[in-house]
Amino acid sequence: MEAHTEMFITQDGSHSLISLDYGVSYHSKYGAVQESRHVFIEAGLYPLLLKKKPLQLLEIGFGAGLNAFLTFLEAERLQIPIYYEAIEAYPLDAGQIAALNYPETAANGAYPGIFEELHTAPWETDVELGLFFTLHKREEKAELLQYLPRFDLIYYHAFVPGAQPELWETEALSIMYKSLKPGGILVTYCAKGEVKRRLKTIGFSLESLQGPPGKREMIRANKPG
Repeated sequence: MEAHTEMFITQDGSHSLISLDYGVSYHSKYGAVQESRHVFIEAGLYPLLLKKKPLQLLEIGFGAGLNAFLTFLEAERLQIPIYYEAIEAYPLDAGQIAALNYPETAANGAYPGIFEELHTAPWETDVELGLFFTLHKREEKAELLQYLPRFDLIYYHAFVPGAQPELWETEALSIMYKSLKPGGILVTYCAKGEVKRRLKTIGFSLESLQGPPGKREMIRANKPG
């Protein structure tokens, strides 16, 4: 099912989208690139890249492809292989993708072809982009997933609980827990008390970290192991 969106410019100059289906934005109005780097790259990816080992990563909510693009840039920069599985039930169309300015705002104009390929790559198959990044996109709903514990890191980038409550219920979050290897990490911008309680009940240990601009805190959830 195709996404219905309107584009806007965030305060760091990077684009984001408003979902007309859910009535919420894909990123913070204070800065799309800034938020994604803070929540997903700095709080999630960097601690694992310090180990200098290949990573298996799952993203819930591929959306505009910004998190995948930033992760590709880090894989290339550090020359560490990353397998990136992305879930998206409502893909963008070609016109929406072409309008986004992430190659300029996130990569100083580098890799414009790669950003486009992230979106045009076929679904349900592995696609190698560059020397260190493998993408596998799945067009389905996250709450229906079933995985063995094989991921090192999950970017939990679903819309806010008020828009997609089913993705913040215990059942959906339990799927994420089961999908992580022991010692794996889940990072999300959402720090609502009810979400924290559910994550703890499932078995995660939680760190409340400083949030990106405009948000007081975010969550890093660790699976023991």
